[in-house]
Amino acid sequence: MDKAYDAKKIDAKWYQFWEDGNFFQANASSDKPPYTIVMPPPNVTGVLHMGHALVNSLQDILIRWKRMSGYEALWLPGTDHAGIATQTVVERHLIATQNKRRKDYAREDFLKIVWEWKEKSESTILNQLKRLGSSCDWSRLRFTMDDGCNRAVRTVFKKLFDAGLIHRGDYLVNWDPITQTALADDEVEYEERESHLWYFKYHLVDGSDYIRIATTRPETMLGDTAIAVSPSDPRYSALIGKKVRLPILDREIPIIADHHVNPEFGTGAVKITPAHDPNDYRMGIEHELEMINILTPDGFINENGGPFVGLGREEAREAVVKQMKSLGLLDKIEPHTLRVGVSYRSKAVIEPYLSKQWFVKMSPFVKPLQEAVEGEKVKILPKSWESTYFHWVNNLRDWCISRQLWWGHRIPVWYRKDDPKQVICHDGEGIPEEVAQNPDAWEQDPDVLDTWFSSSLWPFSTLGWPDKTPDLEKFYPTNVLVTGHDIIFFWVARMVMMGDEIMGEAPFAETFLHGLIYGKSYWRENPEGGITYVTGDEKREYDLGKQPPKGVISKWEKLSKSKGNVIDPLEMIEEYGTDAVRMSLCACANQSPQIDLDRRRFEEFKNFANKVWNGARFVFMNLEDLTSEALSEGLDESLLSLEDRWILSALNRINLEINQNLENYQFDQAAMTAYDFFWKEFCAYYVEISKPILFGKVGTPAERQNKQKVLLIVLLNSIRLLHPMAPFITEELFQSLKERFPNLEIKQTDPYTKEAIEALLSPACVVAPYPKAIRPSDMLPEVEKQFATLEKIIYTVRNIRGEMKIPPQIATDVYLIGKGLEKQLNIIHALVKADKVEMVDKAPNQGFYATGIVEDFTVIVPLPKELAEKERERLEKELEKAAQNSERIQKLLSNPDFLEKAKPELIEKQKESLRQAKLSQQEIQKKLAQL
Repeated sequence: MDKAYDAKKIDAKWYQFWEDGNFFQANASSDKPPYTIVMPPPNVTGVLHMGHALVNSLQDILIRWKRMSGYEALWLPGTDHAGIATQTVVERHLIATQNKRRKDYAREDFLKIVWEWKEKSESTILNQLKRLGSSCDWSRLRFTMDDGCNRAVRTVFKKLFDAGLIHRGDYLVNWDPITQTALADDEVEYEERESHLWYFKYHLVDGSDYIRIATTRPETMLGDTAIAVSPSDPRYSALIGKKVRLPILDREIPIIADHHVNPEFGTGAVKITPAHDPNDYRMGIEHELEMINILTPDGFINENGGPFVGLGREEAREAVVKQMKSLGLLDKIEPHTLRVGVSYRSKAVIEPYLSKQWFVKMSPFVKPLQEAVEGEKVKILPKSWESTYFHWVNNLRDWCISRQLWWGHRIPVWYRKDDPKQVICHDGEGIPEEVAQNPDAWEQDPDVLDTWFSSSLWPFSTLGWPDKTPDLEKFYPTNVLVTGHDIIFFWVARMVMMGDEIMGEAPFAETFLHGLIYGKSYWRENPEGGITYVTGDEKREYDLGKQPPKGVISKWEKLSKSKGNVIDPLEMIEEYGTDAVRMSLCACANQSPQIDLDRRRFEEFKNFANKVWNGARFVFMNLEDLTSEALSEGLDESLLSLEDRWILSALNRINLEINQNLENYQFDQAAMTAYDFFWKEFCAYYVEISKPILFGKVGTPAERQNKQKVLLIVLLNSIRLLHPMAPFITEELFQSLKERFPNLEIKQTDPYTKEAIEALLSPACVVAPYPKAIRPSDMLPEVEKQFATLEKIIYTVRNIRGEMKIPPQIATDVYLIGKGLEKQLNIIHALVKADKVEMVDKAPNQGFYATGIVEDFTVIVPLPKELAEKERERLEKELEKAAQNSERIQKLLSNPDFLEKAKPELIEKQKESLRQAKLSQQEIQKKLAQL
């Protein structure tokens, strides 16, 4: 083995080996129980980010664990066409490079460009997933717009269409004026913004009076078709049924009564714009009001806006307010906080917009969605997310599935041009036969389906549905979906819905919703206002532990390039190694909604990888004379010492705990349990205790060989325990052990040796058996408790040495007052720098010493003779300082002037200081006497 661990060298070595060996490929004909995960498909729009690194590390840990545990494990990979996101990225690229927009191309020409982009981008992200160590079955790679998924989408669309669950009509939708498409309710994010409430006067047509209304959107008055008041509001009862004249456009509109109006908002009278407000839209339908759209698809005032045509929304707002003021119709303006909808993709302010769209009727799915989780057909983990799921389900509205894009699954519906009510919904390849016979008479719907429509079919469309394939038979339903909690509505619930509707059963048994990654942001407040984020090398220094100076503020925030807190997983892999990055992410996945990713974690697990390497290297160096034949003969259990029985007890316990951790998605606990066992129990204690026997200082040759076997068993077990989390270094060490011990035989021997040899006969660590509790009866709580006492004693000795500033190279004597550890003194001796370790009845008469209490034991560490004189000099100086302090306080307390003027509490404080100073002198004098 190389002396130093080289992560780059080892990371580059093993992935191709695994692929060449087909270790990731699942067999649908296997008799093994299936374990299936379908990968949340990353968008083909960019590169791997830390969220991808987290979710794919967690999935890979599960799939490697189950593969090693004897399951036919399939991790099915794929990518998502990501309609809006991909089309936007490509269009921006075309604007920047060719100064052309989408509509400068024919539809097919533009789509050809997007396909080329997809191929390049997909190749990049798949290679990055491989670099992360993702053990996917690449022979089953899917894409949400490949032929199979296209067929599945068409089939489901027609099934729902024929069942009356998909319909089309004029509806008020969430409109993104930048991408110029409708969005589902779930795709709108809300934020609070400071704005105003404008009060306008609308005169009655008969000229008798006017009514005051309050609005947050003055520009939409151009589309007003009524004024609404509460039927229970006495202020307006006489006005209901009358008409007002709409200012500027001079249109007559009625005053109506509606119970939805809140009498306490504004003046209690509100303007109704059915084409641009969801509440107004519902009133408009109920009262049969005209619906006037005043906006173009890109958010400008259209021809219905009279003199304001061509203005943007903000410009139109200012112009309308200005004109109302000039007409004497602006009553007042008040500050007001608005809840503004924003597109989750483009971040544009959403406009309620009247347009013709396709919808899935959601009311029939409410009960099945409720029963799926209530009946535990699907378990949501952590369980705390169930309330969020039910809140969404219980407030479902119809799902808008059409998007005004070119990139995506085109809606498989054709309209007859001379009679658009005649439609054909087609689930076959190409175009319907009737359209082919008379193509000029028909046209296909230009819109595409919401990306989440195809994604909702992912668990079964990727396994070959609508065909009854061997993969579908073997691997559906899948076992678990691992994803971020932010898409519980977008994706998780809709997969449950479609799985139940199409397949008759839930698509996965469990879904684990991990937290979202937050990074540390640092900023300075500017004197002129605003803040400046700290980035670059300065931020890196703070991330790695340097204390920020006064004036630099820090906070955990969502990852954002503008805030400078984005951590690039590929940069971390380059700097720290893949295994360190994976284990860091695993150790952070603690089931909370927010994961604070501290850069120091990567450093910590890089050090751990070095520890694994160095610990394994030490064991290898001390196995040189252990042959395959001798190993095959197994352990001589009669020669097992206390430390051997302790480490085997701990091994059984740790194997059990980590399997339970992974079963319960406690990734952080699995990582830290494995970390602590290898670093502390194995390396810091067992290996150190073994050194005297390995080096021939004590024991017999048979005892030494037994110790070698235990070392190998524990090392090999640890390597396999760590493999799902740190696959590269563990495969390297596993293969080195295989090479070191050829021609092994499985004999009727102890279960530890038998299990180890069975593992080494595996072709690779990736398919070697995952450790379980090998012999549960060897879990010995009393032995572990005894060892815990020894650990505390060793810690106490090391602490005392530190307090007495004894250099590491100088040995001390160690005495223990107590009973029961006479046979374990050699363990303490091996782990502390000591000339001798003895049990005694009382403290020795040996000059100065320090003591500590551990349970029923008193630990005594005398100061070595060579340090006694230095300690005497130090104590004499301390005594002189203490005497001077006592004298100073005594003088102060003897001063009548001080006693007369000082407050009583200050005098008492000085008296207490004098008492403490004298006690300190006495203690120092006592120590000097001992010396």
